[in-house]
Amino acid sequence: MNKEQVKKREKNQDIEGAKPVLILLNDDFHTFEYVIESLVKICKHSPEQAEQCAMITHFKGKCEISKGKFEKLKAQRKKLTERGLKTIIE
Repeated sequence: MNKEQVKKREKNQDIEGAKPVLILLNDDFHTFEYVIESLVKICKHSPEQAEQCAMITHFKGKCEISKGKFEKLKAQRKKLTERGLKTIIE
């Protein structure tokens, strides 16, 4: 997203009340344990919640892992990307 898209998204969020979401995308490289550990550490999931998200991602190709303010999601996305996980913000 460029700066203009970010500003538009934040403006729409205020108007519509919709919060952006961070979505984990499936890959064939990381183990379930690694993904679970990453979600617990970065997104503050419980181990059970992280396991469910890992399973959903595996079988459906993606899973919403966090919702909230764009800046928070952007920071989480950066940390997950540094760990090699694929994510998007919608």
